[in-house]
Amino acid sequence: MKFVSAIIVIILLLGGQSGFSQGFVNLDFESANLPTIPEGQFGGYVSRTNAIPGWTAFTDGNQTTQILQNNLTLGAPGIEILGPDWNLGGVIQSNYTVVLTAGVGGHTVSISQTGLIPVSATSILFQASGGNPGGFTFQVSFGGQYLNYSSISAGSNYTLYGADISAFAGQSGALNFSVASIGSNFGYSYLDAIQFSSSPVPEPGVLGFFALGGVLFGLRRWKHTSR
Repeated sequence: MKFVSAIIVIILLLGGQSGFSQGFVNLDFESANLPTIPEGQFGGYVSRTNAIPGWTAFTDGNQTTQILQNNLTLGAPGIEILGPDWNLGGVIQSNYTVVLTAGVGGHTVSISQTGLIPVSATSILFQASGGNPGGFTFQVSFGGQYLNYSSISAGSNYTLYGADISAFAGQSGALNFSVASIGSNFGYSYLDAIQFSSSPVPEPGVLGFFALGGVLFGLRRWKHTSR
């Protein structure tokens, strides 16, 4: 009887653990609950929980509760969300795209979410574009371990990247995307359409992280911040 009871306890514990392991949410940032800002106008700070539900935001390791909507920081570190009706470029897919701006002076910004990687997942894909090559680093990690990503293909205003995540399939942990500026350089990256795939990462493409789309966004952003 004691042996049977022990088995039942173990089953209940395992069931409880799986019940607390939830999948990642809002990987495309389309769950934002934000006001519509008239086209051509700039927005202000909004609640992080409304802007990027499911995600936690950090600036230099400190949790951020407010992020900018339809606006860009003037050289300072911060996190922004673009959309809807943002007409200055940068929205990669659908209505919303997140921007990680490390700013000038060696700052680091990041977004993080804890969840369960699907058992069938062998890779993680995401769309991104950035500016100022060599001026910042862009890193992806899971459970504190950095993922070695590579470019797969280029879209009209982004590059599709992928990383092998098969070693973590079925595990729960923190998925983190971060941008860090280098010295006095200004660094930022647009990020969107994160997804897990059961297909392995294709052979790396010939495109670098900073494709033509990123350069164009950089020029557009430089004009805005220089006003």
